[in-house]
Amino acid sequence: MMRGLNPRMLGKQAEARALEFLRRRGLRCLRRNFHTRLGEIDLIMEDTGEVVFVEVRQRTTKRFGGALESVTPVKRQRLIAAARCYLLAHAPNAACRFDVIAIDGQGSVEWIRDAFQVA
Repeated sequence: MMRGLNPRMLGKQAEARALEFLRRRGLRCLRRNFHTRLGEIDLIMEDTGEVVFVEVRQRTTKRFGGALESVTPVKRQRLIAAARCYLLAHAPNAACRFDVIAIDGQGSVEWIRDAFQVA
């Protein structure tokens, strides 16, 4: 962990970095930190008419697995539940996908498009 920064601040920095990364690639931000009682979504973006639900994961080491591995089945179910709430309220007929932005300890950003499917 960077000196003087708590985990929440590090998470906010990772989300800001992910947002800028996606904007530079042509995605448009619809919402940040969408909360429901069922779960939270870090970023909701739009990519050529498709709603993209983005989970941002930062890991300083791969000691306990990488960022993608940290999106557990339980976390995926919470993301899906929160996404359903968003879609019902804001875009009931929109196509959507779930992406993961993984940021490693050196600051490298990996974009995993369509990281998982809704069962």
